Amino acid sequence: MTSIRQLRYFVEIAECGSFSAAAERLFIAQSALSRQIKELEQQLATPLFERTARLPRLTAAGQVFLDRARQLLADLDKAERLAQEIGQGLRGSLRLNHSSTVPLTGRLLQRLGGYLEDNPNVSLEIAQQSSEAQLEDIAQGRLEIGLLRLPVLRQHEGVEIHPLFSEPLLLAVAANHPLADASCVQLGQLRDQRFISIPHRQRGGLSYLSASLCMQAGFFPQAAQVVSRKTTQLQLIQAGFGVALLPECMRDLAPPSVAFVPLQEACSSTVALACRRQPGDLVGKFLQAMGG
Repeated sequence: MTSIRQLRYFVEIAECGSFSAAAERLFIAQSALSRQIKELEQQLATPLFERTARLPRLTAAGQVFLDRARQLLADLDKAERLAQEIGQGLRGSLRLNHSSTVPLTGRLLQRLGGYLEDNPNVSLEIAQQSSEAQLEDIAQGRLEIGLLRLPVLRQHEGVEIHPLFSEPLLLAVAANHPLADASCVQLGQLRDQRFISIPHRQRGGLSYLSASLCMQAGFFPQAAQVVSRKTTQLQLIQAGFGVALLPECMRDLAPPSVAFVPLQEACSSTVALACRRQPGDLVGKFLQAMGG
């Protein structure tokens, strides 16, 4: 069987125009080079060079073989580079899902843009998904990266969670709400308000955090007639169905008829990245770029 070495030797001779020049460029003895080409011609059962008193000249078979040999070597070089780039996390495709309360705005969008600019051979497939479903899919190998809000109540074997950054929580109300023009509010003032986001007993995330903060202030949030854990909660707030504690980044998605009021207490929410415990170079470089 023809070897890669023989192909490279053959192409080098054809391009140099002589065995001696090719041997010099390849840093091998001319006799060893001649032996490899002789073995190649025996395998092919046809001469590739016409040996003359002057310089070797390609036969008709040699000319055809040269074109194909160059293409094979170019394909091999491309395959090697591709394998190296994938192995080093420089090329590939990543599936990334984010929860509805982690919109891809502000600093997240900037970090994503910086990562893609630095890694032009990497593509992202992005979708929205609940935190619990993200963790399950990562554990089962159906998803590489998840963006969610802490706390997480259920742990999955083999899944790691890396906090990225924290941001303030604000009170979101309709623009015509009595608290809309307040300079700040205390959590205790929300005792009689109706919340459009109430936690599920088996789920963490923003609604769980909001309820925990209210309980620290001495009350459990009352549920509005309509509740939602999705971005539709902004529409529910706008319509006057109730209020919610939302991260500062949700301002970027909110309509003008939703007002955000600072809390007197220092309340914040943490965005985290979830991935496999041994994610590989591609995910590892993404995690590093995102600040995890």
